[in-house]
Amino acid sequence: MSYVKLQKSLLESCSRGPPWGAVTAPRGRAGGQRAGRGLLGAGPGLEATAGRRRQPQRPPWPSAMAVPIAVLDCDLLLYGRGHRTLDRFKLEDVTDEYLVSTYGFPRQFIYYLVDLLGASLSHPTQRSRAISPETQILAALGFYTSGSFQTRMGDAIGISQASMSRCVANVTEALVERASQFIHFPEDEAAVQSLKDDFYGLAGMPGVLGVVDCTHVAIKAPNAEDLSYVNRKGLHSLNCLMVCDARGVLLSAETHWPGSLPDCSVLQQAALTSQFETELHKDGWLLGDSSFFLRTWLMTPLHIPETPAEYRYNMAHSATHNVIERTFRTIRSRFRCLDGSKGTLQYSPEKSSHIILACCVLHNISLEHGLDVWSSPATGHMEQPEEEYEQMESMDSEACRIRQELLLTHFS
Repeated sequence: MSYVKLQKSLLESCSRGPPWGAVTAPRGRAGGQRAGRGLLGAGPGLEATAGRRRQPQRPPWPSAMAVPIAVLDCDLLLYGRGHRTLDRFKLEDVTDEYLVSTYGFPRQFIYYLVDLLGASLSHPTQRSRAISPETQILAALGFYTSGSFQTRMGDAIGISQASMSRCVANVTEALVERASQFIHFPEDEAAVQSLKDDFYGLAGMPGVLGVVDCTHVAIKAPNAEDLSYVNRKGLHSLNCLMVCDARGVLLSAETHWPGSLPDCSVLQQAALTSQFETELHKDGWLLGDSSFFLRTWLMTPLHIPETPAEYRYNMAHSATHNVIERTFRTIRSRFRCLDGSKGTLQYSPEKSSHIILACCVLHNISLEHGLDVWSSPATGHMEQPEEEYEQMESMDSEACRIRQELLLTHFS
C-alpha cells in the first residue's frame, strides 16, 4: 500500500471512531471491557496484573484530534523509527526549464548548493524522517525567488508551509555562516590590479576598487514604539550598505542597519570605514554618490562642476558608479522576496537582515557559476525611489587634494 493510500485509509478510519481500534476508555469504575490489540498492537500503558488488565485512561479529546496523530504515524508504519531522509522531490525528474522558472536556478547550481550546505542542513532525528538538504534548498530558493510561502510551492516538493518556513530559516543561516567565503575584497596584488583595470575599462576612472551605495529593503514593523526602522518615506526598512566590482560581484554587504539612518551615517558606523581607514589599499579608492562625504579613500562627484575637466570627471564617475545601481536592480529581480512585490519581509529585523545577506551570497555564487549578473530582466515592483539627500561637502583637505590631483592628472 502506498504512503498516500495508507494515509487516506487512516483518515477514513479516524473519522469513524477512535484511531487505534479497541483501545478505548474504560467503562464504569472497574473498566469492565478488556482492551483488544489496535493497529499498532496493545497501546501504551497496558500492563498485565494478577487478575485483570489495567487499561490506560484516555483523555476526553474530540475524535477529530486523532486525525493528525494518524497522519504523523503513517511514516512510522511504513518505515519504522530512526533517522531517515525523506526525498519528496527528485531533481532528475524535472527539466532545467522547470527548475529555472520555479526555483530561479538551473540543476547544476542546485547540486552545488547541496554539496556546499549539505552538512549544515542534515539534522538527525529519532522522531520521524528528516527533510533532505536537497528539499530544504529547493524550498528556500522557492521563497527567495518568489517572495512568498505559496501552497503550490510546498505541494511541488511535498512539504507543508510550516516546513517551508523552517527550511528557509535553516538554509538562510547556512548561507550567512559562509558569507565571508563569498563576499570579500581581493587581497593579492594581481587581483587588486585586475579590479582597477576592469573599472578603468568602463569609463576611464582610474584607481577604483569598488562602487558603494545603500539600498532599502522593506520589513514589517518590529513594534509600535520602535521608530528606528522608519525611513524618510515613512516605511519600515533596513538600510543596506554594499560595494561591488565592475561585474556586479559584491565585495562588501552590511544588511543590518535601521532604515532611519541616512546613508552617510550608515557609512560612518560601518565596518567598511574601519576596514579602509586602518587596513586596506592606500593606493586606490571607492566611488560613492553625493550622499556620502568625500574621503581620501572615497571619491564623490563635484557638487557644481565648472571646468571641462570637472564635467569629464563627473561623467566618468556617474557611468562607473551606475554599476551598483544595476546590481541592486538585478538582485531585486532575481530575489523577489526583496523587491516588495509580495509585501514586506515578515520577520524581525535580525532575521530579515540574514535573509538579505543570504541572497547576496547566492548572488555572488551565481556569478561564479557563469549566471550573468545582467541576464535577469528587471520586472515587477522595483526599489523605492531614491531618497532625497543633501550634497555632502567634505572638510577633509587631504581628500580634496587627492580629488583635485585626479582631475588634473586624468581629466584635464
